[in-house]
Amino acid sequence: MWASPQSAPVEAGWRAVACTRLETPVSHYREGAVCLQTGSGFFRKDSRPSRDISVLLATHQASEAQRPLRWLDLMAGCGIRGLRWGLEALPQSRPNLELWSNDADPDRSSLLASNLQPLQSVHGLSLITACSAAERLLRQAYLDQTFFDLIDLDAFGCPNALLQSALAVLRLDGLLILASTDGRSPTGHDRPAAVRHFGAAARVHPASWELALRLQLAVLAREAWQLGRGLEPLACFSEGRTFRLAVRLRQRVSADEELQLGLLARCERCGDQAVQPLLRLSGWRSCRCCDGQGRWAVTGPLWIGHLQKPALLVQLLNIADLQPITLSSAGRRLLQRLQRDCGLPVCCWSTAELASRLSLAGPPPLDELVGSLLRAGHQACPSAVMTGQLRTDAPLAELLQQCVQHVTGES
Repeated sequence: MWASPQSAPVEAGWRAVACTRLETPVSHYREGAVCLQTGSGFFRKDSRPSRDISVLLATHQASEAQRPLRWLDLMAGCGIRGLRWGLEALPQSRPNLELWSNDADPDRSSLLASNLQPLQSVHGLSLITACSAAERLLRQAYLDQTFFDLIDLDAFGCPNALLQSALAVLRLDGLLILASTDGRSPTGHDRPAAVRHFGAAARVHPASWELALRLQLAVLAREAWQLGRGLEPLACFSEGRTFRLAVRLRQRVSADEELQLGLLARCERCGDQAVQPLLRLSGWRSCRCCDGQGRWAVTGPLWIGHLQKPALLVQLLNIADLQPITLSSAGRRLLQRLQRDCGLPVCCWSTAELASRLSLAGPPPLDELVGSLLRAGHQACPSAVMTGQLRTDAPLAELLQQCVQHVTGES
């Protein structure tokens, strides 16, 4: 297949990481409706919740499809995602499905073929396996005008070099399920790399996992907008090691979608935060430092819109009730948590940090603090991305006062 000279270093990088080996190979492994061999390549059992969600998203898409579908597992590894899609995600009134499973490591081809063998007997499913560098496959698909309804891009490191190629072959209303293991640059621990990878400033923040997700969404949105398309986040989450997003590519940019790109400022000295959309950017207000010596540390551009689509997540939970083998207990807890937090307001606060600033004996009870803020007329909910944090539009002064009241009982 054709590839430009510029793509060679990227392809070499993906081939290099594709050959990662575990010290202790795992042989047979059961998950959902499948049993397979994981081989000696990189594989994480505890990533099952993310695989569960990908299967449920595929099931939801298949249940509503009015035409044949085409799905791509771009970095298949041992093939567990594609195998689960084929055995769990197709309804009885199934549409015809063309399932592509690709892995750049030629040493895994025989394992991949062996694990995917059960799909050969699935009625209406056509299986295509490939051993290509990710960028090469995507570019060739574009040249061939081969478009996908679902693409899973489970990358090592930062996947941004592949985003434009992936979105270019994603059908309208198609789903992109993205994973990144780049934890340093978007969390403010490697600021030059954040400029290179995200075109953004990234600062250390108590809600660093969420800011990493928002920085990734901003890159996705800009890539989609350059194609004249819109972007809709469906589910975004992380356990701190891998940052995972599921998004839908829309036919056009929605009204005011560009207002979802903005900047988040935080004063390390007093802890105050402020948010501004890029289209309405003006001077920053003063932070809460009484002596005027505070300084805003700004992160962005990042996505300041919602992170989840709760209505869809409810539908995924309903699907899981009908096929309980798909969703693990950890996956169910994750979905339920995400469903209760759409990702707005943007500002997140660590209760432990608030308590530390007030020299309290411990953090306030999270649910009680959220309840009191709601009764006071503010938006508030526990963060689904990081435990022990809440998001609210309450000003910092009132938030601190509520913390004191809940810990000490003083009004």
